[in-house]
Amino acid sequence: MDATDRVGTAGPTAPESTPPAPRVTVVGPAKAGLRGRLLGLALACHPAPALAVTALACALAVGARLDGPRAALVTAAVLTGQLSVGWCNDAYDARRDARAGRRGKPASDGTVRAGAVWAAAGIALALCVPLSLACGALAGAVHLAAVAVAWLYNLRLKATVLSWLPYVTGFGLLPAAVTLTLPGQPWPRWWTVTAGALLGLAAHLADTLPDIAADRAAGISGLPHRLGSAGTRRLLPLPLLAATAVLAFGPPGPVGAWGGAALVPAGAAAVAGPACGRRWRKAALGGAVAAAAVDVALLVLRGSAQV
Repeated sequence: MDATDRVGTAGPTAPESTPPAPRVTVVGPAKAGLRGRLLGLALACHPAPALAVTALACALAVGARLDGPRAALVTAAVLTGQLSVGWCNDAYDARRDARAGRRGKPASDGTVRAGAVWAAAGIALALCVPLSLACGALAGAVHLAAVAVAWLYNLRLKATVLSWLPYVTGFGLLPAAVTLTLPGQPWPRWWTVTAGALLGLAAHLADTLPDIAADRAAGISGLPHRLGSAGTRRLLPLPLLAATAVLAFGPPGPVGAWGGAALVPAGAAAVAGPACGRRWRKAALGGAVAAAAVDVALLVLRGSAQV
């Protein structure tokens, strides 16, 4: 019996083997609701790096012996700058991330509209300017220069061989943004700036390493992508170890117990993280964070951000 023989008063009867129509799940701002959009906006700012850099600035302020209000002002300026950078990054990469099918990107998966993320970036940047300048004209200019190079990374340098430059510049300028807030506007010592720049290079390598394959699929070709996963893992321990060595041996006078003791855990974390990277995707990042934590502790304990 063919299909024309199965027609009744109610119309054609579908065969029993016909599967039910698939349910369509709507993903986007309309489906997410206000709470989901707010959560997506919070995640789009890259909260982990933003909070890490803000914590570093706060630690530098403590090490520089800033008083409470000045330390809070520096911390607020750095936080708003980092929020603007994170939101700019997600909004600018939204279309590219969507084409590559990258997950965990609220601006590309429809959780929050890219326009809303751009607006958040603009508001954070607008707040960052007066907060930075309230720290002093020179200190504010230095911090805003660091924020500017971070935006330049998002908009241009991220996909080039110079992808490392904004990280090195931004982290290197951060100690100056802190010490220039002090009365007399002193510049930081050379070993503080050098260690910051080295930590910036390490942060770029460690942060990019877990996503090299996905970034390549999205058309990004920065320095770590050109080195490849293996090359980046081999290079990563070098700036981490160099930063610790600079902080331990750079200040005048004897190294001291704290400097010598810091070399052991920082060195172990710097080497072990990348070595375990083949089996644990984010091991290198974990090792870099641990080594950087030791360096920050050195800065705080020795007050090395102050001239």
